[in-house]
Amino acid sequence: MNKYEAEFSNLVRSFRKKHMGKGPSKISTTFCKKWAICEMEGNLSPIEKFIASADEGKQMLRAARTEMVKDMYRKTPPVEMEEFLQCKFVDLFVDIDIERDFGISIFVFDEDIEEKFSKNL
Repeated sequence: MNKYEAEFSNLVRSFRKKHMGKGPSKISTTFCKKWAICEMEGNLSPIEKFIASADEGKQMLRAARTEMVKDMYRKTPPVEMEEFLQCKFVDLFVDIDIERDFGISIFVFDEDIEEKFSKNL
């Protein structure tokens, strides 16, 4: 992970903490073409872990941690990320494994950020 990917990870953590009350404990970001791929561990709060102890709770949490997160980014575009990368946020793909407390988010931008930031190392 280069310094730009590390800084992007910090922006993701900050955004999630601000809008969800808790950010992941560990994030690793990789830029790939127009994508910023973030692998995240330690996403769930203690109450979410308790809810996940029931099968219905796991299903509810997965829905909340995928669809609601995508909706949050649609309603509150990540301006800090756009300013940092100097390009426009286009879309977000999200999934989470509730049992492992491991999530992945793929941020899509309107420019090739891999090329843009690999030559600026």
